[in-house]
Amino acid sequence: MRLTLTGLAATVTLSVATLAGATAASAQSKFACEPGETYIMNVMVSAHPYWVPVYEGFKQAAEAMGCETIFSGTPEYDITKQIASFEQDLVKAPAGFLMHPMQADPFIEPINRAIESGSVVVTFAADSPKSNRTGYITSDNLAEAKFAAEEIAKQLGGKGEYAVLENPGQSNHDLRVTAFIAYLGEHYPDMKLVGRQATNQDANKAYSAVSAMLQANPDLGAMWIPEASSAEGAVAAILEAKADVIVMHADVTPTTLEHIKEGNVHMALNPNQGMQGYMGFIMTFMAAHPDLIDPFNDYKRSGFNPMQVPFVDNGFSVITKANAEDFDLGKYMEGR
Repeated sequence: MRLTLTGLAATVTLSVATLAGATAASAQSKFACEPGETYIMNVMVSAHPYWVPVYEGFKQAAEAMGCETIFSGTPEYDITKQIASFEQDLVKAPAGFLMHPMQADPFIEPINRAIESGSVVVTFAADSPKSNRTGYITSDNLAEAKFAAEEIAKQLGGKGEYAVLENPGQSNHDLRVTAFIAYLGEHYPDMKLVGRQATNQDANKAYSAVSAMLQANPDLGAMWIPEASSAEGAVAAILEAKADVIVMHADVTPTTLEHIKEGNVHMALNPNQGMQGYMGFIMTFMAAHPDLIDPFNDYKRSGFNPMQVPFVDNGFSVITKANAEDFDLGKYMEGR
């Protein structure tokens, strides 16, 4: 068979068109949003730097799938106000929520009501396990507590006095503290708990609490703190007293990052926030599109959403003086 130049060009054009059509058809993924399909991330203390990388990961996943996102919450550390902000968001009728409930039980009814109205809910970093939320993503708080306990025991030679600050009522913080104390009690009986104070993520309360602890316990050797805001106040009190106390905390803020660089904080255990947001969005999208899942179970008979994921571990990083530069939030946000 002979082809003229014109015939060859026509054949090539037809082949390219056929290939383009096949590629376009294969590109029509079901993992994509309808126009205007929106997902909301709702938090408390909305100005806290912790949420920034989480929302960046959330947006990155959403943009890849053509979805719209909203960052929401309340600037106050107030459960009533966070619930009110959540209910205001619900009026927007989003496809789903990725939310950080300040406390577990007060959010049971609002979460269940949101789901009944047609918006799915996935929790992150803190949970409301008795609600009907479909999934939960966080770092492994028990693993964080064990790591912190082993490191502090190692630094103190397996014996000495330690103290903790806490934030009662927030599930992840509660686990970080109670598991830490339990682990040391079981494995290091010569480690003595001499101070335990609720500071509720308030640097001023932490400063006052630690100042009092140092006066009452001059041999205090170490502190474990489940979040970074209280760590800021604790370090200020320790520096003012010129005390030699090893400080470890979870999460990180620009202030505590500088303290790590200066050697005032021994280590911080920081959840992988970007992964938390990215995978959090994927989980929320899947919950809103359960038709994409056909698991081998009784979900059709029982009528529950097949996207049930009780726990996804987004991992955590250990921040020390050696790698602190990698956790500079300003550098992370450049060009975004």
